[in-house]
Amino acid sequence: MTSTDDRVQAQYEAYPYPHRDPKDERRRLVEGSPSDLDEIRHYVHGGRLDLDRPFRALVAGGGTGDAAIMLAQHLAAAGARDAEVVYLDLSTASRRIAEARATERGLANMRFVTGVIEDVGALAPGPYDYVDCCGVLHHLASPEAGLAALASQLAPAGGMGLMLYGTYGRSGVYPVQEALAQLAGDLPDPERLAVAHKLLAGLPPTHLLKRNPLLADHRGGEDAHLYDLLLHRRDRAYRVPELAELLGSAGLAPLAWIEPARYAPETYLADPALRRRAAALPAIERAALAERLSTTMTKHILYAGFADRPAVPAPDPGADGAVLTLRGLDPAATARGLKPGGTLKADIAGAGYQAALPTLASAIVSRIDGTRTVGGIRDAVAAAGIAIPDAATFADQVRMVFAAFSGINRMLVRHAG
Repeated sequence: MTSTDDRVQAQYEAYPYPHRDPKDERRRLVEGSPSDLDEIRHYVHGGRLDLDRPFRALVAGGGTGDAAIMLAQHLAAAGARDAEVVYLDLSTASRRIAEARATERGLANMRFVTGVIEDVGALAPGPYDYVDCCGVLHHLASPEAGLAALASQLAPAGGMGLMLYGTYGRSGVYPVQEALAQLAGDLPDPERLAVAHKLLAGLPPTHLLKRNPLLADHRGGEDAHLYDLLLHRRDRAYRVPELAELLGSAGLAPLAWIEPARYAPETYLADPALRRRAAALPAIERAALAERLSTTMTKHILYAGFADRPAVPAPDPGADGAVLTLRGLDPAATARGLKPGGTLKADIAGAGYQAALPTLASAIVSRIDGTRTVGGIRDAVAAAGIAIPDAATFADQVRMVFAAFSGINRMLVRHAG
């Protein structure tokens, strides 16, 4: 009799996920969270990461390679001379795609291993400075055992980047999964997919999946994506308290939620009294409240570390030696959209995010290039003939800009001198 584990492995051999064409590496790098190098530096190491020293990363359940390729490319671009990204996955088909993508990029800082993450200690032993595990634990027979295996290979001061499914944002998924198990559970995969297409075509407009605008894998036309969403043989989702319990089972605790404002109750609360009550809650309860107020989190993305590791001071974005990076934004174009003393506005899955900006916001943002220090930004602003306050007040304005953009994970401290 075929086991569930065997069926899960067979799924990823037949339908490597996500669908990727290695030739696309010639025109773009797939980037995201977690495992962005600047994010690792900021959230795990407080803005300080010495890449002149050896750096080892594990991408566990690497799939077709998104996280592993991104991190390896970032490390190569940063000139990390003694860095290695180890890719681990149970699917040989997925591994071939990831290897082909690395070849297209000429990446020489990767090593590929085939196997399950529960055997990581034998297959690809650590210690690792960083471990990525995205979209994997919720498919294991025992997520606790899988996470414990990974934590056993993590260096004491290291960090993990994790992604697990969110319960509320996946509204409609599990009734369809259960219906397809009833209608097609015993059929071969191609026939299961055919049944899924027929079922989706006839779902009433009132069905929760039809009414959920947050999920698109079943609409994109890729069988691998539809299969992963609706036909997976093993799949569970987490609410924040359950995720915190899972982390605790391996001695881990959250370091940061991505994006921070998504997990801040004040993003969803307008009433000042309710905001004050929310602010008094412990950190995990604040994140849990935000999830309940949002209900749009299809996945939880976070950085985690050992609960007993020494505290890492948060980077000071206003320090003269701090180097700020804008993540995924063009400084000049972004600055043009900012009004002195105005408000930064963004949409977080339907929730309106607003953060106050100082008078020099545009002048500061336009001069952020990922290499210039805050002191250098101040000098450049003054050299342009723009009146600036004293150094301490200017630093406070930088901190205010940072607070606004970091809430949506768009500004990070690359180095705090």
